[in-house]
Amino acid sequence: MLDKVLSAKLREYGPQNAIEQDNVLQELMQHYVLASLSRAGLFRDAIFHGGTCLRIVNGMNRFSEDLDFLLKRPDPSFRWQGYLEAVRKDCVQEGITFEVQDKADATSAVRKAFLKTDPIGKPLTLELPFERYHARKLRIKLEIDTNPPAGSVFTTSYITFPVTAPLTTQSLESSFALKLHALLCRSYVKGRDWHDFVWYVARKVRPDLALLEHAIEQQGPWAGQRTRLTWPWLMANLRIVIERIDWAVARQDVQRFLPLREREALSLWDETFFKYHMQALRDG
Repeated sequence: MLDKVLSAKLREYGPQNAIEQDNVLQELMQHYVLASLSRAGLFRDAIFHGGTCLRIVNGMNRFSEDLDFLLKRPDPSFRWQGYLEAVRKDCVQEGITFEVQDKADATSAVRKAFLKTDPIGKPLTLELPFERYHARKLRIKLEIDTNPPAGSVFTTSYITFPVTAPLTTQSLESSFALKLHALLCRSYVKGRDWHDFVWYVARKVRPDLALLEHAIEQQGPWAGQRTRLTWPWLMANLRIVIERIDWAVARQDVQRFLPLREREALSLWDETFFKYHMQALRDG
């Protein structure tokens, strides 16, 4: 039964190459995990956010690797263990076997865990449109911030595959605020962040500056400095970041997560392109 379900979903997505095929398989597994976490009660206390949330809930045009969450209220005692066992049991009933690894570090506010599938394609008799190395596993990383910045707004959203299930998700305004925090504070270039920046701006999402101010106060180069976040401050510091990025590196990071038809736009990525979108953000 699982073979037929996954084969039908693959045909629905219509991947154009082996990389897209793996991205689709990964996303289908993410759906199973989210449905199980919903059933286990995670969303009573946690909010789904980040790139995979934008992809699955808001229809963003790039694939995403990880399932990212943050707690509604700080709780240093949070542990993944019970939820991981619930996911493992639920997915076994669906015919999916996950190897569970809780990688939580008690000294870190961000608790990590990993789920690895048995090889996809064998022993399942999936009708894969592109050849896939039979021993390759799919890995899903789960991260939850147990001490998030105050002020996220959240709502209830729903997935409809493999079953209809409610998720607590971060508002786009709050999500954009934390994406801007990543753009300003991340110590390395992540092109997926910049892809998402353009996505938010194109949809005229206005970031929650109060949440961004809390995030900047809590973590990053301005932590503890009581920075008063204003639009001029944001524009000035975004400009500094844009001017120092190697856009070839940024393009390389995001490329494999985009459908083939979307990749041509990456040739536009340069300082001028992102300053244009920065001004569009400012002008609203």
